[in-house]
Amino acid sequence: MEQPVILRSGDCALVAEFGKEIDEHTNALVQALDRAVREKGIFGVRECVPTFRSLTVLFDPSLISGKRLKKKLLRLCRTLSVQEQSKKVVIEVPVFYNGEDLNDVAAYAKLTPEEVVRLHAGRDYRIYMLGFLPGFVYLGGMDERIFCPRLSTPRTKIHAGAVGIGGEQTGIYPLPSPGGWRLIGTTPIRPYDASRTPPVLFSAGEYIRFVPIDESTFSEIQKQVEAGTYVCRRTEVG
Repeated sequence: MEQPVILRSGDCALVAEFGKEIDEHTNALVQALDRAVREKGIFGVRECVPTFRSLTVLFDPSLISGKRLKKKLLRLCRTLSVQEQSKKVVIEVPVFYNGEDLNDVAAYAKLTPEEVVRLHAGRDYRIYMLGFLPGFVYLGGMDERIFCPRLSTPRTKIHAGAVGIGGEQTGIYPLPSPGGWRLIGTTPIRPYDASRTPPVLFSAGEYIRFVPIDESTFSEIQKQVEAGTYVCRRTEVG
């Protein structure tokens, strides 16, 4: 198993870096170590924060030293088992492609809006990590033909459920917030709901598949979401 570079991050955190590139194998190593630390229940560890290519491990220095924790992490890495996924969990996310920037993305890509929708909804996106906002997913695998730069001036408020493109990435805004991604559609589902258990709908390592819907279907699903009866379709593929 590849040994990460373990760095200090202040007095209360270590960062295990598995590489410099963003790819599925590196991300799988991060998630495997995250699972191993949580399953081991290392005394003094307060929280783990997985990212694209590293795992930040927050700890209480009054309970465990950084030096001792580093040794434990490296020991875990030596026995870490990363199983390449023979099957992947795919969550279908309905999207009404009515975003105010859809035509701009199409013009930039020299495509029609319909072609942008087809390309955007035509593949499964790996969830590499969550961050920025509760439930905000960082997705990999977007078709390079619809890469599009962020807005030069970010919007001060983007509505919850907005689906956007920012550079080489696409994602869903789970809550109203500022943002500079170009908006191509809206989903009626709630990636984050504080009243739900668990509150975040997605997990790193799963996949998202965007499914185009019309305005009528959007309204129907929105009513089900508000009533708490809508469940996203989850399938195993592979």
